[in-house]
Amino acid sequence: MHSLPAISNIAQTIQLAIAPVFLLAGVGAFLNVLTGRLSRVVDRARWLEERHALADMEERRRLVTELRRLDRRMTLSSISIWLCVACAIAVCVLVALLFITQLVNLPYRVAVAASFVIAMTLLIAGLIAFLLEIRIARKSFRIREELLIHEGEMARRADGAPLI
Repeated sequence: MHSLPAISNIAQTIQLAIAPVFLLAGVGAFLNVLTGRLSRVVDRARWLEERHALADMEERRRLVTELRRLDRRMTLSSISIWLCVACAIAVCVLVALLFITQLVNLPYRVAVAASFVIAMTLLIAGLIAFLLEIRIARKSFRIREELLIHEGEMARRADGAPLI
């Protein structure tokens, strides 16, 4: 029969588990941001779908273009969410491994290191998907130059060219 590990060993394991738990909290906050963005994209797509039926041909072309971009953003957001949830699961496995290996006195270096590397790889992939989604969002929305210029600035320009 195995003896239980000493309290000092358990305390040390708890100390080791603190960093992954903070990582888990950060991933949770990031998931909150991702789901908020996804929700806004879905709401925008639903609004455009309602307008699609009532639009003329030119407006429909514009709506279809925007709906395609929104669909791509939804896909990237969903991928990013999936990857970050998988990262959170890997972090949970890492914490569990820290305690299980301590309780049964198993060598844990390889399993713990593998869990951490997997978690980081998933987080990196999730962040890259998020970055791609932001890139599409930024490309799909541009403020017209004439809206960025104050009326007084236009009057001061002799040739009428917009000031940048």
